[in-house]
Amino acid sequence: MNPTAIDVAGLSKRFGEVEAVRDASFRAEPGRVTGFLGPNGAGKSTTLGMLLGLVRPDAGRARIGGVAYRDLDDPTGTVGAVLDDAGAHPSMTGRGHLRAYAELGGHPLARVAAVAATTGISEYLDRRIRGYSTGMRRRLALATALLGDPAVLVLDEPSNGLDPAGIVWLREFLRAFADRGGTVLLSSHVLTELQHGIDDLVLIDRGRITWSGPLDDFTSAGSSLESAFLAHTMEVPA
Repeated sequence: MNPTAIDVAGLSKRFGEVEAVRDASFRAEPGRVTGFLGPNGAGKSTTLGMLLGLVRPDAGRARIGGVAYRDLDDPTGTVGAVLDDAGAHPSMTGRGHLRAYAELGGHPLARVAAVAATTGISEYLDRRIRGYSTGMRRRLALATALLGDPAVLVLDEPSNGLDPAGIVWLREFLRAFADRGGTVLLSSHVLTELQHGIDDLVLIDRGRITWSGPLDDFTSAGSSLESAFLAHTMEVPA
């Protein structure tokens, strides 16, 4: 197996009476941006949580290069994850936050300036995070994920709070990351966010994977992602 491929097989998770994820299987390959699409509550975040060892599955497995996240020799140097902004304490400066996470991950402090430049937050590093806009917090979260110079990015709704220019920047960044051989798994519930930025598509609805494969196969005959998605959801039984 490629050392940076993501492989999810038969993942299931139930919370009480709610079957959040049911027998989910898919792959995300190096050199490609894989979109993980589904409505709010479809099971995207639970699936990503199981991939990253934050949620214990009831069944199935999730591997990165054939290894569970918790067993990776250098987790943050292999996988950069953005699930939310909760790790950014409002009273810290951006610089202090990045330095703390660099030290926790065992990464050189020189990476702080590098990831700040990459994500466009250099001029804001000495401001308190409480003064950051939502979009700046998302950029800080991505900068944190990049501290270990990972080969894999796992991003949950990363464009939330970004303005149109920021969304274009993110799309171009992820394309360049994949073109260098990186693996990107990008979850969203927004069709337009994925239309022009992904290579492969995984659809999840009510905890089940209903389609997985190249985007071009899903949007055959030149149809838009939106029209293809609507046609697909009409065909999938409840």
